[in-house]
Amino acid sequence: MVNQLVTVADPYGVPVYSGSGFNGLPAKRAAALRAGADRQRGLRIFVISDWDPSGVHLFSALAEDVAAFAAVDAPGADVVFERLAVTEQQITDHDLPTAPRKVTDHRSFPGHSTTQAEALPPDVLAGVLRSAIEAHRDPEVETALLLREAEERREILERLQGPDGPAHRQGAHP
Repeated sequence: MVNQLVTVADPYGVPVYSGSGFNGLPAKRAAALRAGADRQRGLRIFVISDWDPSGVHLFSALAEDVAAFAAVDAPGADVVFERLAVTEQQITDHDLPTAPRKVTDHRSFPGHSTTQAEALPPDVLAGVLRSAIEAHRDPEVETALLLREAEERREILERLQGPDGPAHRQGAHP
């Protein structure tokens, strides 16, 4: 799933990290430090995990640990967690396959059955991630970045062509 999520997130400049289950403390601290690096915008962490006691606990443990690290390493940084998948609503909406929860797992869990994240069709998962990213992006910042990128590209091309290049002779701008 990581490659699929990278394909969706990369055009927006959003990094994708795989926790492969329960993240280690160094990864959680690194997330808190990323939040501290940009205190103006903070950090929003989208989580995709199974709908089972382990997946629900993973989400809460991640949120608690990153918040604790941020309090120490990046005081004042805003860290927000958003569970994108799997949710009970998605299970119903997409008629996803379920399995009974393990009787040996006694962790708190609001569901009655479990569903693996891989059960979401790839196009649905891509749409969920794309919608979440687009809901939290700033169109003004994006426009400013695209304009700056175009100007930098033009300047680089002019430098590469030199003073005798076609852009300088004809007054053209790529």
